[in-house]
Amino acid sequence: MSSFDFSLVVDEVRTIYGKGFIPLHRPVFVGNEKKYLIECIDSNFVSSVGEKVCEFERRVAEFTGVKYAIATVNGTAALQVSLQLAGVVRNDEVITQALTFIATCNAVTYCGAYPVFVDVDMDTLGLSPDALQFFLENHVEMKSGVAFNKTTGRRISACVPMHTFGIPCRINEIIRICHEFNIPVVEDAAESLGSYVNGKHTGSFGILSAVSFNGNKIVTTGGGGMILTNDEGLAVRAKHITTTSKIAHPYEFNHDEIGYNFRLPNLNAALGCAQMEMLPNILLVKNNVAKRYQEFFNNIGVPFAKALSGDISNHWLNAIVLNSYEERQAFLEFSNIEEVMTRPVWRLMTHLEMFKHCQHDGVKNSLWLEDRVVNIPSSVPYDKIDTLGV
Repeated sequence: MSSFDFSLVVDEVRTIYGKGFIPLHRPVFVGNEKKYLIECIDSNFVSSVGEKVCEFERRVAEFTGVKYAIATVNGTAALQVSLQLAGVVRNDEVITQALTFIATCNAVTYCGAYPVFVDVDMDTLGLSPDALQFFLENHVEMKSGVAFNKTTGRRISACVPMHTFGIPCRINEIIRICHEFNIPVVEDAAESLGSYVNGKHTGSFGILSAVSFNGNKIVTTGGGGMILTNDEGLAVRAKHITTTSKIAHPYEFNHDEIGYNFRLPNLNAALGCAQMEMLPNILLVKNNVAKRYQEFFNNIGVPFAKALSGDISNHWLNAIVLNSYEERQAFLEFSNIEEVMTRPVWRLMTHLEMFKHCQHDGVKNSLWLEDRVVNIPSSVPYDKIDTLGV
């Protein structure tokens, strides 16, 4: 038995987005996207070299307030390289959350390391500082200033908190705890471009972070990612190994280490430059949509996921928390039949075959949320796309 009338939600979504099929999140192309793409084509620089790549990196760095931004082919590649630069090597362990998209754990695995899963907070849906503190105090021993897992004997070489759906996690507390155990923090900021903790942009707290510009993100390059850091040495290394570790020379091909062809094409970067110009307006409209949703769901008694007081979410994907797995399934079926796209939160990493063997702390909150969290349509409303008005 449902605790509310599902049709009320569908009606509210349609008052925002109109008739027909309503996707979960669609991109917004109302700025200089076509102009910059044509300029890029006319320049003949459409692959991994071109002015738009540098411009895109500069725009993202300025927006997020970090010193350096290095463009990559996707967010997963950005996270993989960030972990490698943080010191993660084969047979290490990386602490992260089970409530995340699989790219987080794939990046860990690409480094030859093993994820260890610590629970999330119920309000932020992100890594819990309390759970992290408890795990480290009970499962870690320090040897010459290095954290080792007492159960597995492996070195814990990084911690990757994720800002779920753009809602900032308690990143300051996580940084403090990891500092006590000399564990570098690499932020998975894939979903949180435009989110802030006490006025500071997510992705600027850890030694490195990764952002995604996938087609469904708040702004997109079709496919793409970015490494953020304030460390010049790490930035230079990131640029080097993501561009095949080629030593600069007018015509010689000399590579000094194993690198990756993770370069972002100039065409994609051109799209990104236009998208970054529109981002402040996109954030403004999405914030207004989220406010409307929050008031509506408060009125019908359904919890709406939001940022902590003093923090700002980019509202990439709005989420509600239902009463039970049964209610979640019924709502998903009803809304999708009505052509209003909704989806459950990701299946926990601890349930996936390739990560079932990984150590975890019971992930009690994650299990509870997995059964209840639903994402609802979160695009910029269609009738606002031309002007991005509010």
